Amino acid sequence: MSNKVLITGIDGFTGRYLAPELAISGYEVHGTVTHARQIAMPEVAFMHECDLTNPSRIVEVVQAVEPQAVVHLAGVSFVAHGDIEAMYRINLVGTRHLLHALSQSTFRPRAVLIASSANVYGNSTEGVMDESTPPAPANDYAVSKLAMEYVARLYADALPIIVARPFNYTGVGQAESFLLPKIVAHIRRSERKIELGNLDVARDFSDVRMVVQAYARLLGTPAAVGSTFNVCSGKAYTLNEVLDLAHSVSGRRLEVRVNPAFVRPNEVKMLLGSRARLEACIGRLDPFELRDTLHWMLNA
Repeated sequence: MSNKVLITGIDGFTGRYLAPELAISGYEVHGTVTHARQIAMPEVAFMHECDLTNPSRIVEVVQAVEPQAVVHLAGVSFVAHGDIEAMYRINLVGTRHLLHALSQSTFRPRAVLIASSANVYGNSTEGVMDESTPPAPANDYAVSKLAMEYVARLYADALPIIVARPFNYTGVGQAESFLLPKIVAHIRRSERKIELGNLDVARDFSDVRMVVQAYARLLGTPAAVGSTFNVCSGKAYTLNEVLDLAHSVSGRRLEVRVNPAFVRPNEVKMLLGSRARLEACIGRLDPFELRDTLHWMLNA
């Protein structure tokens, strides 16, 4: 029997990196896309058109694929997404439809990885956050992700669930609505000015290639089942430091204008994650320094 994996939202930013990572690891990769269209990975994955808000279609895909592993990436991933109803419908109800379909199937996958978010920790905690840090979601996106985790708990007896909480991560192909791609795009377009928020806050930035490496290893580690893991770099950079690194790599310096609309009140100065539990479970991850990630993005 082939070692099949089903990746929901395979055509998203993370899925485009995870699919080849799992194919190299020996999986037969299947993925769901909301709308049938040509995407740049037909050689490594079988595509299935599937809207996660359609429970009967999810059942059809699950029964057709019979995956030994599942990675649930599909959902709204942008904090400032304008359609709040869609955010909850996809992130929460769509997840329940998927887990219910898997729990009612005639086979049992060996691992079901749910991609949550470190946004569940909110902005009320300063310093290094590990998995014991109490959640304190501060926006609808974070609430939808934390609620998704609680829905997953309802299926913990029926399914081998792993919850991942990735911190900020980036790479080639990420939308410019995210911070680092916005900075990179301004430099690549030779723009002189950029509008940002508070430059003194420090955040944990990872490389998408490290994130998918972590997901692949979690899928293959039986001891990971039943646990929650931060996926992060363990290093914090201020936006000023990010701008300095981008200047060092590109030779171009942006003139920064602080837009008050981008500055959140009572913003925490430093937020970063501990990946001690993650590496204790799956071993040390290959390092990607932020300078190297920016160089990759700037020269893509």
